[in-house]
Amino acid sequence: MTPTDEIRNLLGTYCECMDSGDFDGIGALFARGALADEHGHPIASGGEAVAAFYASGTVLYDGSPRTKHLVSNSVFDLDEKAGAAVVRSSYVVLQQVPESPVQAIIAGRYRDSFSHEGGAWHFVERRFLVDLLGDLSHHLTYVVG
Repeated sequence: MTPTDEIRNLLGTYCECMDSGDFDGIGALFARGALADEHGHPIASGGEAVAAFYASGTVLYDGSPRTKHLVSNSVFDLDEKAGAAVVRSSYVVLQQVPESPVQAIIAGRYRDSFSHEGGAWHFVERRFLVDLLGDLSHHLTYVVG
């Protein structure tokens, strides 16, 4: 498996964990990483803090946020020799809650930094950039943007 495949798997695993409400799984992805806003201001750092951030801020319906996170258009800046990568991706989040149609609730970009240590790639930092906002009231307990 190539480094880009390994990193793409991390991006996909994040989506799977988020869409299933597996916040401990997201925390495990960020055990050595952090979340930040688009300017690099810290949101949460380390697995426990990241898991707690998602658990406290996400509305669940029978254990699921009823979302589908889609990540695409990933552009890789990979330095295998240094064991570092920066990946820019686009995201769209769809949600369907009871008595509502499926709708796009947010779209933007991730700017992710990765490091290769101990034979595996891991998240160092995820920056969230918001481009389009829909109705997040059924998804998050805090205000975005």
